[in-house]
Amino acid sequence: MNPQLSSSSFLVVVFVFVFLHSLKLDSIYCHPLDPLTPSEISAVSNIIKSSHLGSSKSLSFHYVGLDELDKPDVLAWASTHRWNKAAPPRRAFVIVRSEKKTHEIYVDITNHSIVSDKVYEGFGYPMLNFEEQVAASALPFDYAPFVESVKKRGLEPEDVLCTTFSVGWFGERKQGRRLLKIQCFLTGDTVNFYARPLEGVTVVVDLDAMEIVEYEDRMVVPVPGSTGTDYRAAKQKPPLGPRTKPGIIVQPEGKGFEVDGHMIRWANWEFHLGYDVRAGTVISLASVKDSEKGIFRRVLHRGYVSELFVPYMDPSEEWYYKTFFDSGEFGFGLSAAPLEPMTDCPANAAFMDAYITDRDGLPIKQSNALCVFERYSGDASWRHTEFGITGQVITEVRPEVSLVVRMVSAVGNYDYVIDWEFKTSGSIKLGVSLTGILEMKGTQYTHADQISGDQHGTLLAANTMGVYHDHFVTFHLDLDVDGPDNSFVKSKLKTVRVTDGSSPRRSYWTVAKETARTEADAQVELGAEPAELLVVNPSKKTKMGNDVGYRLISHGATAASLLSDDDYPQIRASYSKKQVRVTAYNKSEKWAAGLYADESRGDDNLAAWTARNRVIENTDIVLWYTVGVHHVPYQEDFPVMPLLSGGFELRPANFFESNPLIKTPANKQVHLPNCSRNS
Repeated sequence: MNPQLSSSSFLVVVFVFVFLHSLKLDSIYCHPLDPLTPSEISAVSNIIKSSHLGSSKSLSFHYVGLDELDKPDVLAWASTHRWNKAAPPRRAFVIVRSEKKTHEIYVDITNHSIVSDKVYEGFGYPMLNFEEQVAASALPFDYAPFVESVKKRGLEPEDVLCTTFSVGWFGERKQGRRLLKIQCFLTGDTVNFYARPLEGVTVVVDLDAMEIVEYEDRMVVPVPGSTGTDYRAAKQKPPLGPRTKPGIIVQPEGKGFEVDGHMIRWANWEFHLGYDVRAGTVISLASVKDSEKGIFRRVLHRGYVSELFVPYMDPSEEWYYKTFFDSGEFGFGLSAAPLEPMTDCPANAAFMDAYITDRDGLPIKQSNALCVFERYSGDASWRHTEFGITGQVITEVRPEVSLVVRMVSAVGNYDYVIDWEFKTSGSIKLGVSLTGILEMKGTQYTHADQISGDQHGTLLAANTMGVYHDHFVTFHLDLDVDGPDNSFVKSKLKTVRVTDGSSPRRSYWTVAKETARTEADAQVELGAEPAELLVVNPSKKTKMGNDVGYRLISHGATAASLLSDDDYPQIRASYSKKQVRVTAYNKSEKWAAGLYADESRGDDNLAAWTARNRVIENTDIVLWYTVGVHHVPYQEDFPVMPLLSGGFELRPANFFESNPLIKTPANKQVHLPNCSRNS
C-alpha cells in the first residue's frame, strides 16, 4: 500500500466527516416557509420522545408541521436573504396524544428544545392518524357478534372490508370518549367496495382503549351486486366507451418555469410552494412582476384549503352522523394521492414529493404529492379583429399560457383535485374538482317505481342508493395586495331610474362602493345582490387615482348550507351559510372548523371569530372563500363519477396601469415534422 495515498485518503475522510458533522438541521433548507424536512421531522420526534412524554406507551403523533415565523419576520427575511445568508430559526408545532390527553407542543428545532408543552382542555380532538384507523378497522373481525352478522347475511368474513368514519357531535354536554364508527362492505370480485355496503350494522370504537364499545345490527338489507361496479381498465368489457386520439405537449425550448427548492418562478410570477399534512398545498409570498415598474408586487401572503365540510342528508340511525370535516378529521395532505405522470399531470410537469409523519413521529415520504406544469389551453389570453378601417383587416391574438400547481386528495371514497393556476394577466385561479366514488346506501329497491317517501337519495343501480350530500371547500387567503394593509370593498350595482326627462332611457345601473369597516360588514351571501367584491390597498393609487386592488370572481359552485341553524352539524360548520368572510389577520386562526375538528362543537370556528366583529378597514386582513356544491347523485356518477368542477378567481382590479399583456410578444410559430402516416 502507498503510505502517501493512505494518508491523503484518511485526511479526506476526516474532513468530510467533520464538515458533515458540523452541519446543523437549519442549513439543509433555504426558506423559512419550507415544510419540515425528513431530518427535521426525526429531530422533532426525538426531542419529544426525550421529554417526559417518552415513557408513555400511548404516545401518538397527530400533527407535525412548521410553526412559521411571524409574518413581519418572514417578510423581513425575504427582503434581505439575497445578501444576508443567515438561516432563520426553525420551529415545529406538534399535537400528540398521551394517556388520553392532547398535548400542544412547540419545538425549537434549531436549539433542539421544547419551547412549550400545554395540555388542551377544550372540546374536540386532533386529526386522526392512519395507523389508528387501520387498527380500529380490524377490530370487528375478532368480535363474535360482527362475525355472526356477516354469516347471517350469507357472507364470509374474508370477503368483507371495514373502514372508519368520524362520529360528529350531537348535543352531548360533556366531553366524551374519543370515538370512531366503523362501517363494513363486501368486496368479492370488485375493488369498488363502497358500492356494496353491509347496511344496518354499526360498530363504535373507543380509540384510546382501541376496543369496540357499542354494536348494533338493526336490519338486514340486500347487499348490492358487483356487476358494473369495478372501474379498473382491465375489467372493462365491450362495448367500450368513446376513444380519442393520443396527444402530447411539446416545448421545443424546454420548461418555462424554474424550481429553486420550494420557490417557483415563471413568466411574471414567483411564489413559494409548501405542504402541510392537514392543508395539502400551501402557496406563499405570491408576487407578480409589474413590467412597467420593473418590480415584483405582492398579491398573496399565504393561501391553502382550510377545511372541507361534507354533510350527508340521511337522518337514519346508520347515516345521521356522516357529517365529515375531511381536512380537520382526516387530513387533506395526509390523504394526498400520488400523482400519475401523463394522466394526472401532463408530460411537461415537474413533480414534488412531500413528507408527513406516522403515529410514532417518523417521516413518511409521499411521492409525487404535487405537480407543476405549464398549461396550453388552446384559448386566447386576449384578441381583437378590426374591420372598421377601410381596406384593412387587423387581427392581434395572444395565446393563453398559465402555470398550474396541482394536488389530489383521496379522502376515503372521494378524490378532490385542487388546482392553483397562475396567469400572465396577474390572475390567480383556484379550481376544485370532485371525482371518485359516491357514498352509497344499501336498499331493498331495484326500480324507482318502487320508492315511496323520502329515501334521501337517487337509485343508481339495483339495491344502491346514492345519498344526497354537500361539499364545502373553504380557502384561507391571506391577501397582501401591494402591501399588508388592505380593505374589503363591495361595489354594489344599483338600478337608477331616469325620471326628469333628460334622456329617452328610463333606467340605468351604477356602482355604489361600500368599504367594510368590521367583520360583520364583510359577510357575503353570493347572489343575494349584484356586487363586485374587491380587496384593495387604500394607500396605493394608480396614476388615474384608483385604489389598487384585486377582485373576487366566482366560477361556479356557489352553494351555501341549507341546514337549520340549530342542527348540530351546522353549529359545527356555522360559517358555511356565507360563501365570503373577511377576518382581521391572526396567525392562530388557520382552520375554519377550529384546530380540533373531530367531535368539535363550533365554539372555535370561522363564524365564532367573525362574531368578535374586529375592525378590518385598512389593516392586515384574511379573505375566506367557500366553494360549495349541493350534490344530487345521478346514474352517470356511478360507479365512479366524472369530474365536477367549480372555483373562483382573484383578478387584478386597477392593480396595473393597463392590460399587462399588451406588450407581450407573440410566441414564434414552431413547425414540427409531420410524423403522421397516410391511411
